[in-house]
Amino acid sequence: MTYVKDRIIHDADAHTMEPPEWLDNFATKEVREYARSNFFESEESPIFSEIDHCRDLQQDSEFRASAEHEIMIRKNYRAHGAWSPADRSEALDHMGFASQLVFPTMPNTLLEVMEHEASPALTYATASAANRAQIAFCSGDERLLPVAYVPLQDLEMAPDCAVEAIDEGASALLIPNRMPKNHAHSHIAFDKIWNTAQEAGIPVVMHVATPDLVMPPQHRNNGLPPEPDFHGGGENFRSVSYMAIASPPIQALSTLIFDGVFERFPDLKVGIIELGAAWLPSFMRQLEAAFDAFERHEGRLQKLSMRPSDYVHRQIRVTPFPTEPTGWIIENTGEEICMFSSDFPHVEGGRNPLRRFDNEVEHFSAEVKDKFFRANFEDLMGSAIASPSISH
Repeated sequence: MTYVKDRIIHDADAHTMEPPEWLDNFATKEVREYARSNFFESEESPIFSEIDHCRDLQQDSEFRASAEHEIMIRKNYRAHGAWSPADRSEALDHMGFASQLVFPTMPNTLLEVMEHEASPALTYATASAANRAQIAFCSGDERLLPVAYVPLQDLEMAPDCAVEAIDEGASALLIPNRMPKNHAHSHIAFDKIWNTAQEAGIPVVMHVATPDLVMPPQHRNNGLPPEPDFHGGGENFRSVSYMAIASPPIQALSTLIFDGVFERFPDLKVGIIELGAAWLPSFMRQLEAAFDAFERHEGRLQKLSMRPSDYVHRQIRVTPFPTEPTGWIIENTGEEICMFSSDFPHVEGGRNPLRRFDNEVEHFSAEVKDKFFRANFEDLMGSAIASPSISH
């Protein structure tokens, strides 16, 4: 019996769980060595220390026999289809989602750090390898929509990376939600990226990455014993860093809106994924307040043809966390913005996100529910989800 029954639901946030050899068939020796030395071999998280154990589990017939029954229970490397393409298609059969937007896990975190620390040549070589690995993983099943990372580290190399990713078969372009080191998300050199995505009919997306980069590290120096995260280790969010999770996308969206990116590219769609949405109503209100306060003095604001929050309605789609008041968010932003997501197979998505979201939207009309679970995602994805077998 599938997890989703008798309705069309798209999953706007799913992941691969990459083993250490994930990039080996796609990367240069330099990239392979950098990725292993800066991520896997130095990673002390219990998530990664059990990879070999999970390889054995995935070969065990008894363990595999119960995969369907525990499809939303097993998490991270224990999940069915965490890194095997064939198993992932079977897992999607068990889940019943019409499609999944499939983000990387390790490359997302690694590349966000590299943008601020590594040479541009190494960063973009790593992105190219990671993108081809992600696209290859999804290539056997049209329901699996691969996300390709486009670093914004270099003004000239970033547009070429976007073109390469789309030519290889990417369904969405992932950019860092954190501000690039030397320039804004809205730098005019990146107009080539927005134009490339708009012409291809696929979205640009942002996704949470490295928790320690959301807040200055000194916030942990409080004189108290350290708090473990919900994995029991140290690599994920805790309550205080969670409170700041919206800061990077707020900064990025503010520059994109006020510097006219959405004005110049009216068909560009942007997804804000696994960054919550409880912040969105106040953000939209603050956009309006900032516009009213500064419009007389700033030429860039005078060039906008719409109110700033109207660009959010037209072009931005967001995934609430299952623990957030999704009904309240929809009521205070609009029915065309929020989307369902499971975060499969990450533990943060919980064991039953569908039940949580169903409870939050139960008082809405059938039309509004359908927008949340299906139509808003299809609007975001554009041509990437044009196949009749995976869309309405």
